[in-house]
Amino acid sequence: MTIVPALVALLVAAACSSTSAQQTRRPAPTEVVAIVGSTEITLAEVDDKALEQPAPAGVKLSQALYDAREAALEDIIASKLFDAAAKAQGVDRAALVEKEITAKIAPVSDAEIAAWYQANQNRVQGASLDQVRQPIKNYLTQERMQAVREQYLDTLRAKTPVRTMLEPPRQKVAAANGPAKGSPNAPIEMIEFSDFQCPFCLRADPTVQQVLKTYGDRIHFVYRHYPLPNHPNARPAAEAAACANEQGKFWPYHDRLFANPTKLSGADLKQHAAELGLNTAQFNACVDSHKFKSDVDADVRDGEQAGVNGTPAFFINGRTISGAQPYDVFKKIIDEELAAKKR
Repeated sequence: MTIVPALVALLVAAACSSTSAQQTRRPAPTEVVAIVGSTEITLAEVDDKALEQPAPAGVKLSQALYDAREAALEDIIASKLFDAAAKAQGVDRAALVEKEITAKIAPVSDAEIAAWYQANQNRVQGASLDQVRQPIKNYLTQERMQAVREQYLDTLRAKTPVRTMLEPPRQKVAAANGPAKGSPNAPIEMIEFSDFQCPFCLRADPTVQQVLKTYGDRIHFVYRHYPLPNHPNARPAAEAAACANEQGKFWPYHDRLFANPTKLSGADLKQHAAELGLNTAQFNACVDSHKFKSDVDADVRDGEQAGVNGTPAFFINGRTISGAQPYDVFKKIIDEELAAKKR
């Protein structure tokens, strides 16, 4: 039986989908994008490697190209660091990798293989443990090798100055009048386009809360509506949340809707408002008259102009994150932006 492809790649976090485009300064191929020690790396060198990579579906070409360039640049930097370390130790690179990485990888046990198999039934698609034992072992071994490699690279980076100047694509997205948390003067602005009926928005919400808790007053977080046409309850929920915002209760109402994702009917939306202590006469009149329809429409238009084609979609100082990505994806971009502010 053929082993399913999901066993040989990490499961990519998905997003609720819907349709869709922007530009940044175009650097010259000779532009230096990184310096490792005293060795310069040009954009042309990076592109020779990056352009071999296929562009993932649903991602803007500018973002796909940046992601490929970034991955290629990191690979080139690692290669130069390995070469320098091997030279310093008087060995070739293969011997260095064997000593510092391969030899330090703990063997994968049968118990670990069985535990992964039990925890990932959706990935094996009905295959027996015996059928996928070797692919699982290979996958876990590769995962450990990558972790050890990254740890060793961190030690090399600590000894050799590495500075990257590759500029990420940025979208111009207005915060508009969306409900917000944090100071507008914070160094990081994170705008989310979301849909109350989207399961991936629900999945992403704990990550958003973790980001806000971790970075505190360094984040200005703005929520904007992007109800998808294939989610019939999403637009009424968005308009109802805007009515709650009118009474200063957006965030409690937002949390209530995500805590009750199956209760988004018209009656449910009004019941939530009553239970949260809103002025129900004002709220119900607001909902029934579609008072904030134009505001929701404006959010959707701005999202489309920024290239949003699914939810959740995040813009961190204009840098895009699509879908319910893990916390580390947010942390990497935020830390890079904070570091850039200090230069």
